[in-house]
Amino acid sequence: MRLAFVFALAAFSLRAAEIPRGSHVLLRLVNSITTRTAHEGDFVYFRTATPITSAGAILVPADSYVQGVVTRSVRSGRVKGRAELSIRIDTLTLASGKTLRLSPTLAAVDAGEGEQKVAGKEGEVKEGASKGADAARIATTGGIGAAIGGMADRSWKGAGIGAGAGGAVGLATVLLTRGREVELRQGSTVDVVFERAVPLD
Repeated sequence: MRLAFVFALAAFSLRAAEIPRGSHVLLRLVNSITTRTAHEGDFVYFRTATPITSAGAILVPADSYVQGVVTRSVRSGRVKGRAELSIRIDTLTLASGKTLRLSPTLAAVDAGEGEQKVAGKEGEVKEGASKGADAARIATTGGIGAAIGGMADRSWKGAGIGAGAGGAVGLATVLLTRGREVELRQGSTVDVVFERAVPLD
């Protein structure tokens, strides 16, 4: 009976000595990263925001060091094309100083001030479309143009001309302005999931 217990304990220890498949881990960014300046090959640094646990035991404590690398960075276009950022998580450094190779998948990111989210199987972070903001900008400048035209000409005709001119200025502004960039700020978090077990020994 006692021997069976020892074997069971040993088997449990072996299972606990790995990050289980399907584990989610929250990582906090040490440095900011944005598609405005990021290039392929740039390093990204994280700390574990939560401990990694299994069967009630802490395998990796919070604040452990994690390193990743930018694998793709695309700026937002002026007319079309949304910003895209891909990051590969490469290593985890344990308290003992041992470094483990790993490759969890990016599952979610802080939305920030925009509508950025993880999309696709490759874990790319993409910024949402800016059509609503663009339409609002055109409408605003058109309204201002209408008001100025109406006051200058004191007629609906003048307001119409002003609205057209204002709308044209708004459209030109939209065409010459890039959309939102993907931006992961220092202190923001990303959620990663391990699709295969990672031995810690």
